[in-house]
Amino acid sequence: MSVPEHLEATVRNLPALPGCYLFYDERGEVIYVGKAVNLRSRVRSYFNPNTWAAYPKTGRLVKEIARIEFVVRGSELEALIQEAELIKKHRPRYNIRLKDDKRYPYLKVTWQDDFPTVMVTRRIERDGARYYGPYSSAKAVYATRDALRKMFPFLNCDRVITGHDTRACMYYDIKLCSGPCIGAINRAEYRANIQRLCDFLEGKSDQVIADVRARMERAANAFQFERAAEYRDQLKALEHVIEKQRVVSTAGADQDVIAFARDEGETCVQVLFIRGGKLLGQEYFVLDGAEGEDDQSVLDAFLKRFYDEAAYVPPEVLLPSQVEEANIIENWLRQKRGTAVKIRAAYSEGSDASLIELARQNAQEQLAVLKAQWREDSVRQESVLRELQEALDLPRLPIRIECYDISNTQGTAIVGSMVVFVHGTPKKSDYRRFNIKGIVGPNDFESMRQALRRRFQRWRDAQEKADDRPSGRSPAPGRKDDPSWALLPDLVLVDGGKGQLGVAVEVLKEFDLAHIVPVVSLAKQKEEIFVPGRADSILLPRDAQAFYLVQRIRDEAHRFGIAGHRRQRERIGLASQLDALAGVGPARRKKLLTTFGSIDAIRAASVEELSKVVPKSVAEAIKDGLGG
Repeated sequence: MSVPEHLEATVRNLPALPGCYLFYDERGEVIYVGKAVNLRSRVRSYFNPNTWAAYPKTGRLVKEIARIEFVVRGSELEALIQEAELIKKHRPRYNIRLKDDKRYPYLKVTWQDDFPTVMVTRRIERDGARYYGPYSSAKAVYATRDALRKMFPFLNCDRVITGHDTRACMYYDIKLCSGPCIGAINRAEYRANIQRLCDFLEGKSDQVIADVRARMERAANAFQFERAAEYRDQLKALEHVIEKQRVVSTAGADQDVIAFARDEGETCVQVLFIRGGKLLGQEYFVLDGAEGEDDQSVLDAFLKRFYDEAAYVPPEVLLPSQVEEANIIENWLRQKRGTAVKIRAAYSEGSDASLIELARQNAQEQLAVLKAQWREDSVRQESVLRELQEALDLPRLPIRIECYDISNTQGTAIVGSMVVFVHGTPKKSDYRRFNIKGIVGPNDFESMRQALRRRFQRWRDAQEKADDRPSGRSPAPGRKDDPSWALLPDLVLVDGGKGQLGVAVEVLKEFDLAHIVPVVSLAKQKEEIFVPGRADSILLPRDAQAFYLVQRIRDEAHRFGIAGHRRQRERIGLASQLDALAGVGPARRKKLLTTFGSIDAIRAASVEELSKVVPKSVAEAIKDGLGG
């Protein structure tokens, strides 16, 4: 066992109890979250060099651990729930997780309302609504919603429904709303329609068709031929959709079938949703952090990530192989569902194996499509970078572009932002902010100088450490250098005009990098690019992809800087923010607060409203400064 000296005391004093552990790197970021029945034993297992050859990912992880924290829980089940929450919160890069830093979309039926509607959401709340999903893309969920609306017309407005409106909106005329606002359908009938929609989403299509057919016949027998025709059209739409559903289980069970495909470090998981024995739908999910993990770990991690967010847990989950933690995951899913859930592996033959094979083939085909798309995107990005290289006469392709921006309010809470784009796409792990200090008043030039000096000093420090390190030796665990500082950009882009460009050139000269790192500035007013040693500016064609790229990078730097600046302002205090604004002294601050009542109300007020209290120029300064 080889526990680094700076972690030895922590590891030695870990309790032999169930709980969660968090590994931090030297920047204070959580890089891995795990759970254990015995925290001491589990954490110590990471520091066994014999396992690093078999699991290189573990070896890389251990070298980055600077600090360990733990949370003791009462049981392994509590630890599993806590682990899911921590991974969702921190998104550690060494954990297997669903790709993209976002929530997946769901269909939400607002059943708690008198007249429910169907909307798209990315957040499940305990509000009495019914949720269906997740869907892998917004396009898929909106397409489903549109199809449902044709079969089960529902409201799409915020009217107060009285049934006495003089006329309905156009959606009633085109048969996408049943018109409760004008009394064309009463509350009970409307809710019955939405219940059929929910039943359909839950796979009870036979019941829905029988119900609609019975209503059609009753309406016809009562000589309500217009209503009978509406039910007839609804029945045709339902039968058309149901024709596409396959019967895959004679047992009529509800189950999720999960399989995956892997290729060159990429992993795609396919989930088949079987309800009432019919294949109701399927979704794919791409995983991050799965490279170097065994198949069982992939399945185990996916089950936890997927069902932590899923709106519905079926009574059975079918897998290509059993997972080690099946029992504890079953207990967790039982809590979520309210009744027993069985996780089982498919047999080598029979209908179960056929379902797994179907899911695996779909995952394989989807991964092939995605990889082809990623390759195409890569080729497209390279073309854009070559276009930019030619336009700016750069010595090499600008693979890594760093962009710098300064955010402040009248010289307070000054923040410098650095965003990084690699191959034309953001690399958010390399984004950095610099809290600018020692500068009085709004001075963008000196603020930019400080930000750039601090960035390239980090580069110089990284070079000096590498030179001082004995040949062939890596830094000790927990003392690994941040690799992003050691990389030089292929292009530095600064937000501003010739003044900001001059500052950037001076800083690069200080570090003897002016002949190595190209630098340009982008001025917002005319979107013109200034290049050192060139009198006239460069105006990229407004329809050029290279122009869109530099705009996007600059806007991202501004967005990232503003977010940090707002946090700084919150620390300073809102009242002092008013004092810092040009033209706002104690008398005007008091008048503003007396008139509007709070800083939030001042921020929400328009320039016209503020101008009734202070001069228009001051009102405009307040709007700019408070970001209302």
